[in-house]
Amino acid sequence: MIKKDFSDTGKSYYNWIKNLGVVAGLILVYGWALKGLEIDATTLASSWPYMTDFISRLWPPNLEIIDVAIKALIETIQMSLWGTTIGAIFSVPIAIGSSHNIAPKWLQLLANFIQNAVRSVPSIVLGLLFVSATGLGAPAGTLALGIYTIGYLAKFYQEAIESVEVRSIESLQVGGASWLQVAQYGVFPQVLPLALGYTLWMFEYNIRAASVLGVVGAGGIGFELVNYIRAFEYNKATTMMLVLLVVVTVIDLISSKWRQRLEAK
Repeated sequence: MIKKDFSDTGKSYYNWIKNLGVVAGLILVYGWALKGLEIDATTLASSWPYMTDFISRLWPPNLEIIDVAIKALIETIQMSLWGTTIGAIFSVPIAIGSSHNIAPKWLQLLANFIQNAVRSVPSIVLGLLFVSATGLGAPAGTLALGIYTIGYLAKFYQEAIESVEVRSIESLQVGGASWLQVAQYGVFPQVLPLALGYTLWMFEYNIRAASVLGVVGAGGIGFELVNYIRAFEYNKATTMMLVLLVVVTVIDLISSKWRQRLEAK
């Protein structure tokens, strides 16, 4: 009994030292990062008048362009819908190939490399690439969103596939099923609700990402927003942002309900 108590005390002391080391390490990392940022508190304190001046120029919104805002918003939703769909379709085989529980090692390496390569390219660069190919407008934004989506949905789908029940996969493998049959009958039925939830989330995200792509002329509400800001028509830019806020909020509420229903199945 004494030996047991001594062992528990030693283990508790070791855990305490370990946790203290983790905290100390985090403090050092964040301190290093803060030092690298070179934040000047004096400059921040003196910048408030400029920030308040900019915000004051945004208000009140100019509702005369509400028809333009709605038209641009519809285009943004269309871009996001098709971009997410294209990305989801191409993400499925990449996710299957990168999952360690159903794909061979060589295929995992190739599929993971594709994922990492796509994620390493910023959406703005993708927008510039497709603008140079198709010109200004929604087609460039749609293609950029489609490629951008692959980098993330493929990873999400992979995580979902790798979290499935192992026994169902093993029983199919013992029965002589190929890796494609294992994916079709042992993985997809378990992964589908989670994958649909991820896809809905990506659709929401792409609506916001489409507004960023407007900076490079890739269509949608972002294109109009950037044009108004460049022309110093901040009241009109505010209208665009408010319309986008309302729609993103509504879509978020609807898709959250759908995701809850899918996860409950």
